[in-house]
Amino acid sequence: MKDDRVGAWKDTSWPVNSGLSVAQPPQEKLEAPRSLRFVDLFAGLGGFHLALQDLGHRCVFASEIHPGLRALYKENFGMEAYGDIRQVDVADIPEHDILCAGFPCQPFSKSGKQNGLDDPRWGDLFSYMLRVLRHHKPRYLMLENVPNLERHRKGTTWKTILELLDAAGYEVEPKKLSPHRYGIPQVRERLFIVGDRKELDGFEFPPETNEKTSIRTVLDEKPPNAKGLSEQALACIKVWQNFLDRFPGRTLPSFPIWTMEFGATYPYEDTTPFVLGAKGLRGYLGSHGTPLTDLDEKSVFAALPSYARTKQERFPEWKIRFIKQNREFYDHHKGWIDKWMPQLMRFPASWQKFEWNCKNEPKDLRQMVLQFRASGLRAKRPDTAPSLIAMTTTQVPIITWEDRYITPEECAKLQSMKGIKLPDTPTQAYTALGNAVNVHLVGRVARALLERQPIAPKLDLLHETREDEDLDDAAALEESRAQMPVALT
Repeated sequence: MKDDRVGAWKDTSWPVNSGLSVAQPPQEKLEAPRSLRFVDLFAGLGGFHLALQDLGHRCVFASEIHPGLRALYKENFGMEAYGDIRQVDVADIPEHDILCAGFPCQPFSKSGKQNGLDDPRWGDLFSYMLRVLRHHKPRYLMLENVPNLERHRKGTTWKTILELLDAAGYEVEPKKLSPHRYGIPQVRERLFIVGDRKELDGFEFPPETNEKTSIRTVLDEKPPNAKGLSEQALACIKVWQNFLDRFPGRTLPSFPIWTMEFGATYPYEDTTPFVLGAKGLRGYLGSHGTPLTDLDEKSVFAALPSYARTKQERFPEWKIRFIKQNREFYDHHKGWIDKWMPQLMRFPASWQKFEWNCKNEPKDLRQMVLQFRASGLRAKRPDTAPSLIAMTTTQVPIITWEDRYITPEECAKLQSMKGIKLPDTPTQAYTALGNAVNVHLVGRVARALLERQPIAPKLDLLHETREDEDLDDAAALEESRAQMPVALT
C-alpha cells in the first residue's frame, strides 16, 4: 500500500528561479522494461525505496535498526522493516534483483573516529551485507557512503571492499556525486557504488546538468514551525558582520579565521605544546595572547586553543599552515582587530572562528546561508545549502535574511523527499535527513544502471548454480581474508 504523502515527492515542475518549493528538477519519465524486486538495507527514511518505487520497482524486504524509523517506514510505505540485519537469517530474506544499501558511514566519516571495518558498533555491517549478496546473488547492487571511504586508511579499506565485492561476483564502478550538480540546491558529495553480476558494459553515471540553483526554491513562506535564532546567535552574527565591515578591501582570506591565534606565540612549526609540556610553554602566549608564565600545569593547557592540545609530536601540515596564516593576518591587521576582538570574547570558542566560503561576494552576512559548526561560523552563497549531516538543531543551516533555521520539511526537499512523513521532533528529523540518501540522485543512478539494456528476470541461467558459486566465492575469498579485518572473516 502506497502512502500519498510518499508519492508527493515526484512533483516534476521546476520553474527556474521561480521561488517555488520544489523537490527536484524535471526529468523525462521512462518506463522500466519490467518491475524488479529490491531490498532496502539500513533503510533510514527510505530514500532508495522512494527512488526505485518511482521507477516501477517493488520492495520485498527492508531493515532498519532504529525503532522510530521502522515505525515511520511502515507509515510511509505500508510495509514492516525488520530490525538489526545481524539478527536476520539471510535465508529468510526474499529473493530479489537489486540490493540497495546506504551502509552506516560513521566508521569512515572524517567527522568520526574512522575505525572503519574494525568499528565495534558498525564495522561488521558490511560483512552482513556481503552474506546477503553471496546467498541471494541479486543481479544488481547499489551502495552509497561518504567520499572518505575511498581514502580511509590510505585506501586499504577501499581495496578490501572492492576485492570482497569482486569475489562475490560483482563488477562494480564507483563515482562521487553531489545533488547540486544535478539541479538540487544542496552540496552533498557522496560515493555511489553500482554493481552488476554480469557486466557493466554500457553503464555510465548520469551526466551532470550543472543547472543554476537557489536555496530559495525549497523555502516555505513563513513556515509556522521555523525555529528563530537565539539572542546569542544573533549577537554573534552581528559581531562577525562588524569584522567584515572593518576589514579593508574586498577579498577576504580563503583560510578559516581562528581568532585564538591573534596574539598567540606558542611554538607550532617544529614542535608542539604536547612535546614541550607546561614548563616548556611558560614564557609564551596562548589563545588571544593569554600569558602562560604564571599558570599551573592544567591552566597552561586550558589557555591554549583546543586544536593545539592534541597529543602529537608534530602537527599535520594543514594545521601548521592555518596557524601561520592566522598569525600573519593578525600582524597585518592588528590595529583594527585589537579594537574589534573584545566583543567576540563572550561567545563559545567554536563561535570565535569564521569561514568565508563566498569569494568575490558582497561582505553582507544577511545575504548568505550561515551555519554554526564546530569549525566556526560558516558563510556560504545562497545558491546551495551546506551538506545535511546528522546534526544537532544548532548546526542546522540558517536562513539569515529571515533570522531562522531551515525547517525539517525544507531539509526534506533538499533530499528530494518532499511530502514524506518525518520523525516527530526536529532533532530526530534533522538526524534522519542527515543520514538519508538523496532520492533524485538515486533515481538518476538507478535509471542509468537498470535501463541501459533490456532487463530479464533473474533466472538460474544468469549465473551458476548456487552450490557451485558458493564454492567459487570461498576459493576467491581465501587469499583476501588473510589480510582482512576480523569482523569480515
